[in-house]
Amino acid sequence: MIAGLTPARFSIRRIGTPLALSSALLAIPLVAGCGEAGGTAAGGSSTQEQTGQPVPAGGGQGVRTTPIRIGGVAVTAEIADNADLRGQGLINRDSLPENHGMLFVYGTSEVRSFWMRNTRIPLDIAFIDASGVIINVEQMEPQSDQNYYSQGPMMYALEMDRGWFEANGVGPGDRLEF
Repeated sequence: MIAGLTPARFSIRRIGTPLALSSALLAIPLVAGCGEAGGTAAGGSSTQEQTGQPVPAGGGQGVRTTPIRIGGVAVTAEIADNADLRGQGLINRDSLPENHGMLFVYGTSEVRSFWMRNTRIPLDIAFIDASGVIINVEQMEPQSDQNYYSQGPMMYALEMDRGWFEANGVGPGDRLEF
């Protein structure tokens, strides 16, 4: 359990209305994340300690994470909830641990785009609406300035290793579980 987070359970199912999702995510003491197109993406570097755990650029403090479930699979999500963390994203990393990703959190829902400048890991990104439903999933090319867009207003984005969503049978209409 994360300090300050009221327990909330959401099940993976097609379209629903868990309004507590936004509140639960915004209450989480949040973390680090791939570049948002047009944002402050090209920036510092992320280092890894002996344990292999990522450390936010310039911070020296351990990355805070939260457990989520998506498609019935447990995932550890680093959380990027401000411009600096979203801009840093997963740049300059060489790999992600199994079932580990980055969840980008925004205060408003709008159509957004991401890019992969200085990101070496091939990634998939799920664009997620305010109620936690996946809108679309895109495969992103490493080291690219190509923009990848949400197909509707999104409040969250989850980046995972390339092929993770397909391999786990997760796609549009599925919901996150916190």
